[in-house]
Amino acid sequence: MNPTAFHGSYLADDVEFLVKPIDVPLTELEDKERLIQQQKRHYSELLSPEYRPSSAYLNVFQAALKANRHTMARHALTLAAHIAKQDKPVLVSLLRAGTPVGVLLRRILKTVFGKTVPHYSISIIRDRGIDDNALKTILSRHGATGDNIVFIDGWTGKGVITRELKRWVAQFNQENQTQINSDLHVLADISGSAAVSATLEDFLMPSALLNATISGLVSRSVLNSDYIGTDDYHGCKYYPEWQADDLSLWFIDNIMAAVASVLTDIDLSQLAISSESARVQQHARAQAFIAEMMASYQLTHSNFLKPSLGEAIRVLLRRVPLKILLQDINNPEIQAFLVLAEEKGVAIEERPDMPYKAAGIIANVAN
Repeated sequence: MNPTAFHGSYLADDVEFLVKPIDVPLTELEDKERLIQQQKRHYSELLSPEYRPSSAYLNVFQAALKANRHTMARHALTLAAHIAKQDKPVLVSLLRAGTPVGVLLRRILKTVFGKTVPHYSISIIRDRGIDDNALKTILSRHGATGDNIVFIDGWTGKGVITRELKRWVAQFNQENQTQINSDLHVLADISGSAAVSATLEDFLMPSALLNATISGLVSRSVLNSDYIGTDDYHGCKYYPEWQADDLSLWFIDNIMAAVASVLTDIDLSQLAISSESARVQQHARAQAFIAEMMASYQLTHSNFLKPSLGEAIRVLLRRVPLKILLQDINNPEIQAFLVLAEEKGVAIEERPDMPYKAAGIIANVAN
């Protein structure tokens, strides 16, 4: 396990990454996609290079932040207000999209609700599981049962991580006689699958628009036995060379300023998480959409479909896209998609009937 605490480019109080920084060789994007689709390698074994965003894309990011920062601040306040009702919560964000949200929630809990809580960021990998060693570290520090753990992510797409979290936490509890609650807390539950969410709306979370430079200069998690032993945390690549481009702390400070502004206009007692009935309806709509898209585009696996603004932008950032579907091409929230799609030569298709504002379809490159 990690001999010393690792915080990425965040402040020590913001988060402790329970991951093992490793120097893993990078695999070009199309090669990685082909190896994954041919089932020769699992996606968690490989990392592709990250590139400096163009000035045009950074301009779009700044515009998206300006337009959505108060929305994100309000949703973060809503989620924090719910978490603050717990006695001694331990925030555990899911690497990597959950990390900025976890940092934001920790700061809000301290500054707005007067609660100083620990925050860790750990890895969970589809089909491979949650990082048991990281969970054991948290339990050793904060109580043997783990019933005060609060799992955090940014958003849901199809609900895969929700299912994975329930599956692997249940297995961990059974093997270790613990009582960890697998409820997932997110800002935006677009799939209607999370236990707790601030909204069901597919809104553009600015932190979704960038990679390592808004997530503490860490990569997504890696689980490759060439680098990770049985007693190690899952791995990640750390990018100190991107320090000059790093917006991680700046972004948190920017949203916290928006939180202060929002607080002047709201009554904290009136903030409410999404209702169970609304979540059930949202889940039904999401499942119907996924089935329709699978049939319409003859997709052989749901992994090729990435619905929601957050998931779709990641298709453009780190996958090989076939096309991007947009609900409304004139919506200011999707300008980032237009810029990236043009830069990468990816087709855009408008589908006004979608329940999501965007969806990405990954190209089949197995052959």
